[in-house]
Amino acid sequence: MGYVDKTLGIQEQVLYRAKFHWSYTLLALLILVTLGIALIGIVIAIYMMIVKWTTEIVVTNERFVYKRGWIARRTQEVNLNKIEEVNLNQSVLGRVLGYGRLRVQGTGVGAIDLPAIDAPLSLRREITSAKESTR
Repeated sequence: MGYVDKTLGIQEQVLYRAKFHWSYTLLALLILVTLGIALIGIVIAIYMMIVKWTTEIVVTNERFVYKRGWIARRTQEVNLNKIEEVNLNQSVLGRVLGYGRLRVQGTGVGAIDLPAIDAPLSLRREITSAKESTR
């Protein structure tokens, strides 16, 4: 059970969980293969996979949550009604392969910059839909 599941309110339910794009795992494996001989490749690949396994990007019917960390936990949460903008940054390769970065800006929280995720338009659509349903 993840952080978000442990902190859900009584009427709160998860609407969408974003995930890292497969290219992130591929990059970790390439680093492992190319630099694995020099111990640094193993360390970098393990670190990248821990980041992937311990990151949660979730939209609920009440809030948006971005949680990072394994031993030390860092969360950024914003109520849906406080979200002002959701901006997409997607390169040409990102459009072809289906990944991109989102920046969620809200009142009182500043900007939440997300890593490259799979299907960023789906996450953007879910945030917008959930935000409209809370009105």
